[in-house]
Amino acid sequence: MRYSCKNFVFLIYYLYSQIANAFDEKGGLMALIELKNVSFSYDKKTDAIKNLSLSIERGEKVAVIGHNGSGKSTLAKLFNALIKPDGGSVIVDGFSSDKKEDLFEIRKRVGVVFQNPENQLVASIVEDDVAFGPENLGIEREEIGKRIDFALKSVDMEDFRFRSPERLSGGQKQRIAIAGVLALKPEVLVLDEATSMLDPKGRKEILGIAEKLNREQGTTIINITHYIEEIVGYKKIFLLKDGELVFCGTPEETFKKVDLIESCGLILPRATQIANKLKRNGIPLPDGILTEERLLVELCKLK
Repeated sequence: MRYSCKNFVFLIYYLYSQIANAFDEKGGLMALIELKNVSFSYDKKTDAIKNLSLSIERGEKVAVIGHNGSGKSTLAKLFNALIKPDGGSVIVDGFSSDKKEDLFEIRKRVGVVFQNPENQLVASIVEDDVAFGPENLGIEREEIGKRIDFALKSVDMEDFRFRSPERLSGGQKQRIAIAGVLALKPEVLVLDEATSMLDPKGRKEILGIAEKLNREQGTTIINITHYIEEIVGYKKIFLLKDGELVFCGTPEETFKKVDLIESCGLILPRATQIANKLKRNGIPLPDGILTEERLLVELCKLK
């Protein structure tokens, strides 16, 4: 195919602009989600989020922790532009929540599963519930069918396709809520206290689904929780207190901040608590023990 000089110049310019858009002003790759100096208030008097800045890379598995009222759920709504900041900026994959024309693109990319699955189930049949989001996006029926198959398979609920959500357990309902979000094919899955109403078995199942999506689909996972033991295997932890980001680090770095963790109304994992008590009593254990399995290994080494 022959190109005119004008077409060639346009092609070069287009390729350059696409590459340039993937980098920030300092020349580094842009984060998938970037919050800069974000503040938000529900009543215009008390800030639920205060001058908060953070970034999340594509494919990361991160957690947001903090006590009730620390601003975690507000942050979830900011991530997918359900609310817009009063100050600062929220950028998702290059789209800004301040721009009305960008809101649709942000909400396609960031799916949120909330605490109570009842609030997200809208149909009387599981299949129809999962199809609800894609149908509202105007996606073709054949593609919707494929997305239903994909979503239900991802959460191991294929056998419940024609069941009524009302007859499902709490854990099963939460799986369907996740499937409804996955049918939108989001790049980011936000779990906003999505395990808080479940028993330990149900919590483990939901977290396993998130782990599988991150590992096999490359889905970016943001787990917003006050169950601190859930976040042991995560890459990055954001610790919130009264609407402010007070620490960011790995689980090992975060759990060393014992006084800070406790001041935020959170409890360290049991294995970490035991390891810390043993160290205070002269047992030579290394830092960064987060699980009971690791604690047992380190204790066996002392024989």
